[in-house]
Amino acid sequence: MFGSREGSLNSVVTYTVHEAAGPQGDRLDRADELQFVKDGFSWLTALFPPLGYAANSLWLSALAYLVFVSVIVWALAKLGVSETQLGLFVIALNIYLAFELSTLKRWSLDTNGWTTLGTVSGRNLAECERRFLESWLPAQPIIQSNKPAAHAGPDQRRSLGWPFGAKV
Repeated sequence: MFGSREGSLNSVVTYTVHEAAGPQGDRLDRADELQFVKDGFSWLTALFPPLGYAANSLWLSALAYLVFVSVIVWALAKLGVSETQLGLFVIALNIYLAFELSTLKRWSLDTNGWTTLGTVSGRNLAECERRFLESWLPAQPIIQSNKPAAHAGPDQRRSLGWPFGAKV
């Protein structure tokens, strides 16, 4: 009742689902390669953006942040802006970037040729993955393997000639 979070809006998360360009393999192999990008605020990015970027494999963004903030803080300090105002500026920038991390991650995937397949909502990542795959997998073609059967019966074995393929 009062302690239950099931009905609250805070318990619902949304992910966008992305697939690499030119997917290869069976539908299960493709499903393993899908990227789920969480939409929302990132506390790690709010506290220390370069670490938040690195955790999301946005290495150039982490470097760009360090260079940009260093240059801006240096320039504002030369203009006589107080340390308190500089600190507030950096905090405001970090909060803004924490809200936009998912957008930056999606943009990075798009520029690298990934395709957005859709969005899914649920209580956690596992539930979102299950929901998405339950609807996505049946619509994907099954690729038949050309591998020989591991347990072929004696009449299905290919004859290699005597003595290797001798029928008993």
